[in-house]
Amino acid sequence: MLGRILPAVVASIALAACATITKGTTQMVALDTPGVPGAKCTLSSSAIGQLNVVTPTSINLQKGSENISVRCTKECFNDGVGVIGSNVEGMTAGNTLVGGVVGLGVDAVSGAMNKYNE
Repeated sequence: MLGRILPAVVASIALAACATITKGTTQMVALDTPGVPGAKCTLSSSAIGQLNVVTPTSINLQKGSENISVRCTKECFNDGVGVIGSNVEGMTAGNTLVGGVVGLGVDAVSGAMNKYNE
């Protein structure tokens, strides 16, 4: 009996440590231009391509290791530029220990090992 349960428990722990499963491959990010509502913003990176939004907004972005460039414009205002930084998710180290190279590889390919700045 223990011979059947132990592998299932180990497998479930390994899967739970995988950022692809626990954190997902997308992330909601809020974008605002304080004092300038209705600004048209273009977000661009290799992970998301190029997206156009109007502020204020929240958008579900595909995670990636590359920062997202942001350029906002509105008539009668100076253009604004910024960056949504991408960092490595904290659970990546734990996944390396528990999920090994396979878990780390899945998280890297899916983008789940990354997290955009709030």
